[in-house]
Amino acid sequence: MRFQRCTLIILFALCLADSCLGQRGSQPSDAQQVLDTVKSIFDAAKADDFKKFNSIVLPGYYMFDGGARFEGDAILKFIRDDHAKGIKYEWAVTDPDVHVNGNSAWIAYVNHGSITDAQGKVTKLNWLESAFLEKHDGAWKIAFFHSTRMPAAPDEK
Repeated sequence: MRFQRCTLIILFALCLADSCLGQRGSQPSDAQQVLDTVKSIFDAAKADDFKKFNSIVLPGYYMFDGGARFEGDAILKFIRDDHAKGIKYEWAVTDPDVHVNGNSAWIAYVNHGSITDAQGKVTKLNWLESAFLEKHDGAWKIAFFHSTRMPAAPDEK
């Protein structure tokens, strides 16, 4: 009996060690992949990269931003038009809160960023944002995105 218990403890310890080592391997966790996917959509928007953008979102994707609904890559067209006018955007995903449940996930975070107008005037802005993602063929894709601008802090007015 004592031998069996000792053997079970050793087997459990080996499995636990293998599991922990496996998590430190080259594959990022699902939570990290969700975060990276959200950051990638901002990279695509900065570069006006429609191909990359559309590879990150699911068919039927839409978002709420600025009091409007944007279907598919309509937001990217809006940003591209702003870029043509000399307007630049900066975004930074901070304080991410990621929840994964099987092949579904949601993320909420604060986006600290800015908009630079054509004359070079920088306006610092913050947004509360969230997204719903699904995992397809091993890759996380965004199904829905929501952004709400936060009121400016007294030192940002």
